[in-house]
Amino acid sequence: MKVSCLQENLAKGLSIISRAVASRSTLPVLGNVLIATDQGRLKLAATNLELAVTCWIGAKVDEDGATTVPARVLGDFVNSLPPERIDMELNVRTQTLHLKCARYDANIKGIDASEFPIIPTIGDGKRISLEPETLREMIEQVTFAAATDESRPVLTGVAAKFEKDKVTFAAADGFRLSVRNATLTAPVDQPVSVIIPAKALQEVGRVSGDQEEAIEMAVTENRSQVLFRLTNIEIVSQLIDGVFPDFTRIIPESHATRTVVSTAELQNAVKASSVFARESMNTIRLQVAPANELGGGKMTITATSAESGDNVGDIDATVDGESVEIAFNARYLADVLNNLRAPQIAIETSGSSSPGVFKAVGRDDFTHVIMPMHVGK
Repeated sequence: MKVSCLQENLAKGLSIISRAVASRSTLPVLGNVLIATDQGRLKLAATNLELAVTCWIGAKVDEDGATTVPARVLGDFVNSLPPERIDMELNVRTQTLHLKCARYDANIKGIDASEFPIIPTIGDGKRISLEPETLREMIEQVTFAAATDESRPVLTGVAAKFEKDKVTFAAADGFRLSVRNATLTAPVDQPVSVIIPAKALQEVGRVSGDQEEAIEMAVTENRSQVLFRLTNIEIVSQLIDGVFPDFTRIIPESHATRTVVSTAELQNAVKASSVFARESMNTIRLQVAPANELGGGKMTITATSAESGDNVGDIDATVDGESVEIAFNARYLADVLNNLRAPQIAIETSGSSSPGVFKAVGRDDFTHVIMPMHVGK
């Protein structure tokens, strides 16, 4: 193998595939990155057997070939080089990759490419077309609610359902639920329902920032893997086997109080209260009072710490219904406010012990449910 490419292109390509490199593995080759020539371009790939990311970059190919070299060594070295041309040449006998850039030279010892796992690619089967901006927003608004604890594997994933021209993503960790709907540009022939690891979707969101064309998604015939194809990137992930809980039963069908407030004002109030909440089970209380002869509706946000003290914040609110006091986990509140993407938020409640439902005002495609915290008076 004999190829040349620009340092900035190689550095960017390595950063794209970096999250798929296995950090601890009994197979040394999984800590390596595959470098191979592919139809006049340079292919970079990494996998930890659960997630695989492949990226193609522009290159001048003089001789075809392939090898694998330690991802961290290559990444750290390439990042330290000046933004100039890198020439790479492989000594096949010793599996040593020689790199030359400006006045820098390096020899990196590798492992034969034949030992690298085969990564599936999207065939000519059924594909689902997704708009990049919509998909990124769906990923942002749902994956943060997925569980990070592996005790219930299905909850570490996102339930993705495609039916006709509708797509629904849902994630829950037992304390909160996030549901996001969207319309597909091209309807699907048959309904598809899978559980995609939240980490894999976050990777798709992370690497699709420059993507303008539609992202193609396909599920393998044995329904064990999902593939995402971008312009110069492919991501393959194992699917999670199991049955996702029926999340529609968690969303309350009615409410006693609907409170509309400014997202930014509530964000600031929650941020201020979090300073005291972190020492008291991360609890923040919301007290909602409708308008009366003394003035308009308001929401009071409070947190109390036995060690540090307490704080109170008031914001204006449009309240439809009766007054209510309810407590939530401060981090859960901050998470939904950070991902709402709307100037106003509506909070629907039915008392201090019932779940709170959070919706973006002016759009009906996002629903978030948070279980309340039980606190003494």
